[in-house]
Amino acid sequence: MTADTDRTASPEGVWDLTVATPVGRIKAVVEFRLRDGSLTGVASGAGEDVPLRDIAVDGSRVTWKQSVTKPLRLNLAFAVDVRDDTLEGTSRAGRLPSSKVLGTRRTTPARTAE
Repeated sequence: MTADTDRTASPEGVWDLTVATPVGRIKAVVEFRLRDGSLTGVASGAGEDVPLRDIAVDGSRVTWKQSVTKPLRLNLAFAVDVRDDTLEGTSRAGRLPSSKVLGTRRTTPARTAE
């Protein structure tokens, strides 16, 4: 497996996301990191940082869950396909209709807290 293949299949890095909801577009930043062999993540947006849960990678498909309190208290489930430095998929909040998710991987590394 080449490094390019690894990057294509891995969501590791910082992503700028746009979620197209019925009430408008929401911008967020999601960061995935590999720690001790496990993928972890955090989402930032609307003035809050929330941890990602149940992150799973199956080929190019990445799924995760997160809870937000702004603008509404919601439990979200994401399912996206990663292709190089872009991702595309959906986010769903309970019984509400799915919202389209688009993302671009940042080319500059994220700052790390030392």
